[in-house]
Amino acid sequence: MSYEAQIEMLTCSDNKQAYNALKELLLVCEHSNDLYIFFDKFVDMMNNKTNSFIRTRGLRLIAYHAKWDNENKINSIIEQWLSHIEDEKPITARQCIQDVIVIAKYKPELINVILDALGHFDQIYDDSMQKLVYKDRQKAIKIIRQYTW
Repeated sequence: MSYEAQIEMLTCSDNKQAYNALKELLLVCEHSNDLYIFFDKFVDMMNNKTNSFIRTRGLRLIAYHAKWDNENKINSIIEQWLSHIEDEKPITARQCIQDVIVIAKYKPELINVILDALGHFDQIYDDSMQKLVYKDRQKAIKIIRQYTW
């Protein structure tokens, strides 16, 4: 299956198929920049207003391109990307918080912006989810701070 077909599958209504496509594409991102040409598509997915699964897939693919981002496209959208650490869906927020570590690893110039975003948050989820999101943030902050030593 072509990359184009796999990327189209990311927005299909069958979440299992879309997730399988995501897993395969994330593996590609780990080893090459073959998907970097689709970066704008991932940004469109990140901005999907109706489907948090599509947002999450876009956010993840953007993060996994941090090591290949020689045009600094992530730098230009980092505020928008970071806004999802308080996504309306806590599962999307949690995934975003976990993936921000990948961005910080490969984009040290963004660490201060990332740490600032992780350090300021509102109480927007119910108590049980808020505690999990808080723990995720604290863990991410601890890991990212290690990159600055």
